[in-house]
Amino acid sequence: MKNISLKQFRYFLAVAESGSVVGASRVLNIAQSAVTKSVLELEDILGLSLFDRTTRGMTLTQDGHRFQTSARKVLAAVSEAGEIDRGSVKLLQGRLAIGVTSLVAGYYLANLFSRFQRSHPSVEIQVIEDSPQFLEHLLVNGEIDVGLMVSNQLGDPQALIVETLTRSPNRAWLASSHPLATQPELSLADCAAFPQIALEADRVELVMNSVWARYGLRPHVLLRTGSLEAVRSLVGVGTGMAILPSFLYRPWTLENDHIEIRNLREAVPSVDVGLVWRRGMSLAPVVAEFIEAAREQSASGRIR
Repeated sequence: MKNISLKQFRYFLAVAESGSVVGASRVLNIAQSAVTKSVLELEDILGLSLFDRTTRGMTLTQDGHRFQTSARKVLAAVSEAGEIDRGSVKLLQGRLAIGVTSLVAGYYLANLFSRFQRSHPSVEIQVIEDSPQFLEHLLVNGEIDVGLMVSNQLGDPQALIVETLTRSPNRAWLASSHPLATQPELSLADCAAFPQIALEADRVELVMNSVWARYGLRPHVLLRTGSLEAVRSLVGVGTGMAILPSFLYRPWTLENDHIEIRNLREAVPSVDVGLVWRRGMSLAPVVAEFIEAAREQSASGRIR
């Protein structure tokens, strides 16, 4: 079997995470034809169909989801190998206090934490999970070194420095049986005509609150909940729809109901996930190394 190149892994992940060849070409800053050719060659090598292709874009098949997991592991391993080759593992010592919100922890922390811990076993790491408001308080007071959180809805941006790791577009989530599921893309007015399920976690809802107000729309919010699984379940059975960042998307609910996603016609702000630390703080070596590890993981495609 012909070998798969690292470029093909990267191009595949870019398409999977952006939902289209157009989006991937923008992220990668290359021609759309190069992305298309790479994906087709990859499918030919594997003998698998990795994407369902529709006029709405490209979504992963079951084989595609399995390959996505493998691709991320490969690129993360290559990045780790590069670290070791550059001069062996850096023998850092000290204490690192990381703040993280519950929503972001479930998607971004585990791989970054385990990789950093393996590379720097002498560093004492403390992870604190709390609300965005309280984490900002801890950062400003110097009680934690760095936060991993939704970074474009900070309460006190003047006091903090942000390094964005990923920008996740907001998309409409709806059941396969929903009346709007027949449309390739949706307007905000389309969405506002149906009951909404709002996720009240990590200030995610603040992005859409400002968008609804800007367009003079007042959708009926059937439920506000801090539970992402509750949102998925209610959307999956057609009780309501939701507009949420794509990094949270999963096509199946716990009850095996299918959730569709649609792009929005209007330019809606993304939900950004990033590192946050206190402005004016002198970064200790352990903090600087953690920030660099997060940058490398983001570049490898493991952070979506």
